[in-house]
Amino acid sequence: MINIPCDRNGEYEPKIISKYQRNVTDIEDKVMALYAAGMTTRDISEQVKNLYGVDLSSEMVSNITNRILPVVTE
Repeated sequence: MINIPCDRNGEYEPKIISKYQRNVTDIEDKVMALYAAGMTTRDISEQVKNLYGVDLSSEMVSNITNRILPVVTE
């Protein structure tokens, strides 16, 4: 679950996750695509920070990429 900051004037425009969106599947898809292209988890973490300004630890990237491993082994 993502916590959205309170904005009384309705002026807050999120950059990564659009308003009223509660999941981050788009970012997860991008992380998996970068991983499939052969980037390391640390490289992906740096790219996400450069592109979106969000700190995503290499452990979190690893957790995201581990979700695709059962599909790959099939």
